[in-house]
Amino acid sequence: MSEIRLAAETRTEFGKGAARRARRAGFVPGVVYGHGHAPVHLNLPGHDLMMALKTPNALLVVPIDGKDEYVLPKAVQREAIKRTIEHVDLLLVKRGEKVTVEVPVHTEGELAAGGNLLEHVLQALPVEAEATHLPEAVTVSIEGLEAGASVHAKDIVLPANVSLAVDADAVVLQVIAAQAAPVEEEAEEAAEGAEA
Repeated sequence: MSEIRLAAETRTEFGKGAARRARRAGFVPGVVYGHGHAPVHLNLPGHDLMMALKTPNALLVVPIDGKDEYVLPKAVQREAIKRTIEHVDLLLVKRGEKVTVEVPVHTEGELAAGGNLLEHVLQALPVEAEATHLPEAVTVSIEGLEAGASVHAKDIVLPANVSLAVDADAVVLQVIAAQAAPVEEEAEEAAEGAEA
């Protein structure tokens, strides 16, 4: 995963009024914490941050005290209606450090014929990986799976140096049989159609 550089400014004003002023100027208030350091309050460029967060587990590089630091988004608060970013919590990470993140699960292939449905029991798979080499997603083949089949966490092929951070037997995907209308209801509908 590539790193995304963001120009950030240290925040000196705090409170709701200061946060509103920052948002009006196109910034998003944020805080960086971790590794036992005192929290650092930043204003981040709103549009650049929004674009960066479209990538799951984006590795961001922000200047802190004149030095570029790696951070991962930990919590993102969004406005309820417009979904604009209101505030972001960032976790300070170091090169080589292992972190636990949730990686989206993508599927490829087609289920066996018969109108079966695929249920995503886990939308994202918890994994442990090096902070500077986080996978963007994992892909699972569902080709030919029949009703009743399940894909467990242990069945998913992970990239090198990535390990599961969830029970290996946890169900990630399962195939559900299509629900057919009862035969009696179909007969009644056919009879009603004939009368009309």
